[in-house]
Amino acid sequence: MKKALLLGTTGIAVALAMLAFGLAGSPNAAHAETAATTALDKKQVETIVRDYLLNNPELLLEMQGALEAKQKEEQRIASLSVIKESKDEIFNSKFDGIVGNPDGKITIVEFYDYNCGYCKRAQADMNALVKTNPDLRFVLKEFPILGPDSQKAHVVSMAFRKLMPEKYGEFHDKLLGGEGRAGEDSAVKLALELGADEAKLREAMKDPTIGEAFNRTYDLANKLQISGTPSYVVGNEVVFGALGQDVLAEKIAAAAACQANSTC
Repeated sequence: MKKALLLGTTGIAVALAMLAFGLAGSPNAAHAETAATTALDKKQVETIVRDYLLNNPELLLEMQGALEAKQKEEQRIASLSVIKESKDEIFNSKFDGIVGNPDGKITIVEFYDYNCGYCKRAQADMNALVKTNPDLRFVLKEFPILGPDSQKAHVVSMAFRKLMPEKYGEFHDKLLGGEGRAGEDSAVKLALELGADEAKLREAMKDPTIGEAFNRTYDLANKLQISGTPSYVVGNEVVFGALGQDVLAEKIAAAAACQANSTC
């Protein structure tokens, strides 16, 4: 196997060398490669490859670009399968909060963490999109990944939504838009300011289904290859990062067209 690998590497090196010296395509190219493969040793191969790449460094960028494109396409195809298999879990989970039109025809799902700086920046994008698109249903998937404070803040959030769903949107906006790091104390304080009963809130925070919801979201994120926030699912596509209102609007329009044409 080592010999085959060396010969394969040698062939690549020879091909590179032939390209460098203009031999490829000549009548004697095949004969030259066979002879060179026999004659070249490993050190000579490495020298030829090194020299060729040093003289043509743009090849490395082309290879990197091709690799990234291939990986992106593989990720897209894998995500398509997960979205199809887990459609209800993604778009209609009973554990998720909703802002915008609960009965909207177009849904965008956001994985977020209350202590994510990029999520804070993206908050204005969400509000603007909801305001300008009355048919938009924005699903908020609680995804605490930034430490114990985040986990505790999200526990309060889920308990508050259960008790006062009509004020969940306001709670979400204020906690995500607040200064400093969100945690249990700041989340509870906000919940009480919005009218929650503290005893009922504390009891709701003990609900074991909250932990179940987090675990299911972590599992779903893993399947979708989501490791950071904010990340979105729009139609059949996973969108990573706070890319701005215009980009999200384009993705929403594409999802709407896909849905209207029954192509997704």
